[in-house]
Amino acid sequence: MAITKERKQELVAAYKDYLSRADGIVITEYRGLSVAQAGDLRARLRDVQGRYVITKNTLFKIALRDLGWPVPEDLMVGTTGVALAEAGFPTLAKSILAYARDNEAVLSIKGGVMAGMVLNPAQVEAVSTLPSLDELRAQLAGLIVQPAAGLVSVLNAGVGSVAQVLAAYVQKQEEAA
Repeated sequence: MAITKERKQELVAAYKDYLSRADGIVITEYRGLSVAQAGDLRARLRDVQGRYVITKNTLFKIALRDLGWPVPEDLMVGTTGVALAEAGFPTLAKSILAYARDNEAVLSIKGGVMAGMVLNPAQVEAVSTLPSLDELRAQLAGLIVQPAAGLVSVLNAGVGSVAQVLAAYVQKQEEAA
C-alpha cells in the first residue's frame, strides 16, 4: 500500500524530531522481530533514555541530510531499525548490543553514526565499552579530589611530626629539671 505525500512528510518530521534530540544512532537489521520482542527492545532502550524506530530508509535518509548528519547509504538498505541515543551513546550501544547478542536470529547491528562519523559494527562495539557520562564525571571528581586528599595527609603528617618533636622536647626539659 502506497504512503501518501502527507504521511511521508509526517514521518520525515518525526525522524527529524528524534534525530534532533539524539547524540548518536545505531542502525540495525531486523528479521522477523515479533511485536513482543520489539516491545522488549524498546523498553530496554527507554531504560537508558533511548528509542527504537522501524524506519522507511528513503525518508530517514532525507531526515539525516536535512539535519546535516552523515548518510550511511550502504547501511540504509533492507529492513532497517534505528536505535537513537538521547542521553549517552555508549550506554545505548551497550544495551542494543546485548539485546542483539541475545536475539541474534532476529536482530543484527549494521553500524551507526556518532559525532558526524559513520561507524561499522566493530566501532559501535568499541564505543559501547566507553564509560557513561556519569562514570566519567565520577572518575574526574576522583582525580580532582585525590591530590587534595594527599595534601591533607602530608600536612597532617607534618603537624603530627612537629607535635611529636615538641612533646619530646617538653619531656626532655622535664627530665632535666
